[in-house]
Amino acid sequence: MSVSVLAQTLKGSEIIKIGNEINELKRQGQQIANLTIGDFDPHIYPIPAELQQGIIEAYQDHQTNYPPADGLLDLRKQVATFLAEQHNIEVTPTEVLIASGSRPLIYSTFLALVDPGDKVIYPSPSWNNNHYAHITGAQEIQINTSPENNFLPKAADIAPHVKGATLLCLCSPQNPTGTMFEKTDLEEICDLVIAENASRQSGEKPLYIMYDQIYAMLTFGKKHYDPVTLRPELKDYIIYIDGISKCLAATGVRVGWGFGPEKVIAQMKSIVGHMGAWAPKAEQVATAKYLQQPDALHQYLDTFSGRVQESLSTLYNGFKQLKEEGFDVDAIEPMGAIYLTVKAAYIGKTTPEGQLLQTSADINFYLIKAAKVALVPFSAFGTGEDVTWFRASVGTSTLEDIQNMIPRIREALSALK
Repeated sequence: MSVSVLAQTLKGSEIIKIGNEINELKRQGQQIANLTIGDFDPHIYPIPAELQQGIIEAYQDHQTNYPPADGLLDLRKQVATFLAEQHNIEVTPTEVLIASGSRPLIYSTFLALVDPGDKVIYPSPSWNNNHYAHITGAQEIQINTSPENNFLPKAADIAPHVKGATLLCLCSPQNPTGTMFEKTDLEEICDLVIAENASRQSGEKPLYIMYDQIYAMLTFGKKHYDPVTLRPELKDYIIYIDGISKCLAATGVRVGWGFGPEKVIAQMKSIVGHMGAWAPKAEQVATAKYLQQPDALHQYLDTFSGRVQESLSTLYNGFKQLKEEGFDVDAIEPMGAIYLTVKAAYIGKTTPEGQLLQTSADINFYLIKAAKVALVPFSAFGTGEDVTWFRASVGTSTLEDIQNMIPRIREALSALK
């Protein structure tokens, strides 16, 4: 059957593909530590009890019809209050859009701003920007990043590409790396965008920034910075992506919010409406109620982030110990989110069965087989297959799981020739 060119050329999620393969192996009885999907095992990390009870009560109150296309007004008001109190970002409810998580917000940002052929700039590795650029027919400008700068772009990397660009995609804390922008680095990027927009003619489309801060409440001793707080004059050119999915372990609750210039948010509202990508009404009611309980919120965040940090630090220390033992591995200290960036530079090595490891995917599937540990190669986030850095996501593993996997990784790497 003939299908569209888009359907023929669009790649599925490599992360979901790896995760499905892991789930199949687990169904076969294999015990594998799954560090692939950026999700949470709710038995390990349940959502806040108050939020759960609020959802139950909202369904019992028959809050099951369509919500408003831009989200319940009460929730948009509470989001505005939350942003002011937690991030010192001032917005009005009309500058807030509620959707079913961050994905439709990111997609609608692309659709609202990007015409076919427009330049979209994003770092490599990064999450899903390559797919959304492909869907919208954008001219993709990938900024290769390095471990020396924690896999985050600098203004000097972006500067050669801003002329005529429409959208710059940034994320902090970053998925897949778990790293965060330093204040000076983000300020320099903001100044670059300000200067570029000042150079454009009347009627010319400006350069916008999409700033994904979905992990902003999940940081470890590092201060989160955002563009408008650093440079208020950028307010008309920033679309933020945020929500409860990650900071409240509520990926399946599907309540996200975007905020930014009212004229852009209004267009995104129409797009989300045509997609039908509204957050369920009962969950919106419950989230609005929960955001009015700051003590419960911060108590949850303190416990939750502490547990996530302990798991990330345990994995980080394990890889650093392996490095000290002479293994060709490394890791970047966790700063935020639920991810650790790890290195396993074993391309060119041969397995005990005689298989030559030629790509990062080969290394990953060797570790799955030999160490019962599943990672995600950075090639799933837009890099080449020769890049031997990986994302490790700790949301579906217990601390004991993570402690036990280091000896297995040591044994598996020792067996390579």
